Amino acid sequence: MQTLSFRSQSLEETQEFLSSAYTPMRIGGRPRETGASISRRQADGLMIDKLDFDYTMAYDAGSLGKVCLITVHRGSMVDLTDGRDDVCGPGETYLIAPPDLPYLGEVRGARYTIAMFDPALLDEVAATGSGHQGPVRFTGQFPADREGHRRLGSTIAFLRDNVLADPDAGPLVVETAARHLAAVTLATLPTTAAADEPGLADSRDAHTETLRRAMAYIEDNAHRPIGLADIATAVSVTPRAVQYAFRRHADTTPLAHLRRVRLGRAHTELLDAAPHSASVSAVAARWGFAHAGRFAAGYREIYGVSPSTTLHGNRHR
Repeated sequence: MQTLSFRSQSLEETQEFLSSAYTPMRIGGRPRETGASISRRQADGLMIDKLDFDYTMAYDAGSLGKVCLITVHRGSMVDLTDGRDDVCGPGETYLIAPPDLPYLGEVRGARYTIAMFDPALLDEVAATGSGHQGPVRFTGQFPADREGHRRLGSTIAFLRDNVLADPDAGPLVVETAARHLAAVTLATLPTTAAADEPGLADSRDAHTETLRRAMAYIEDNAHRPIGLADIATAVSVTPRAVQYAFRRHADTTPLAHLRRVRLGRAHTELLDAAPHSASVSAVAARWGFAHAGRFAAGYREIYGVSPSTTLHGNRHR
C-alpha cells in the first residue's frame, strides 16, 4: 500500500505536481486564491486520490493511459474537450476522458475524488461478464441515470475508505476490488462491450472435462489473484466456454465457485488458528474478502455459524 500527499499555495508547484502525478498538463488563469491539496492511496494498479482546489483552474492535459473516473463532492468540473461544455456537480461521477485521448477543462473550486486503473482490466472483466472479445472502448463518459452516478460513486468511496485505507489489505483483496470497480464501470458507462450470443465452439467446449480441469486449476490457485481469463487460459478454452461448463454441469459460475473455495480455505484456517494470535478480519483479507459483513454472511450461509464462533471455539485446544 502506498500513500502520497501534496499541499501548496503555488500554481507553479501545483502544475509541476499534477504533471508528474497524472499526465503533462498546463494550468491556465491567475486566481487570487491558490490553495490546493491532494492525497493518494494506491496498491497493485488501483489508485484513488482526493483533491481539493480553492480556485477555478483551467487545464489542458495529455492522455492518461488509464481509466480515470471523477466523483465531484463540492463545486463543479467542466469538460471542454472538442468544444463540449459539460458541467458535473456534486453527486455525479463520470469518465474524464477515454484513456488514449487528451482532455481540456476547468476545476471550479472543486473537491473531488479520482479513481484510476488499467484499461486492460476492462477487457478482462468484459470477457468474464458478457464474453466480449478484444479491447473495450468507451462510447460515452456519463452514466445514463442518477442511479448509475450513485452506484459508481459509492463503489469508489468504499474502495477508498475501506480497501485502500487498510494497510493489511493483501493482493487478493486489492485485485478483487479493482475487478469490482471495472465491472461497475462497465455496468454504468456506455461501452462497446455488448453481450454476445454463445458461439458453437464455446458450447461444444463446455463439457465435463472442461469443468473438471477448471475446478482443479481453481483448487490449486485459489490463493492467487486469478479471474475468469486466467482459468480459461489454463484450460485452453474461451472464457464463455468455462462459464457455460459451470452453468451447465455445476449450476454455478466460475467466480462463485472460486469464492466458495476461498471460503473453505478461510474456514480451515479459522479451525486451525489460535484465537489469541489470529483475527477473523485478517483471515478474510488473506483470502480476498474485503467486506467483513459479506464474508460473515457468506460464511454463515455455508457453515451455519459466524466465523468468530469458529475461531473462538478453538479456546479448548
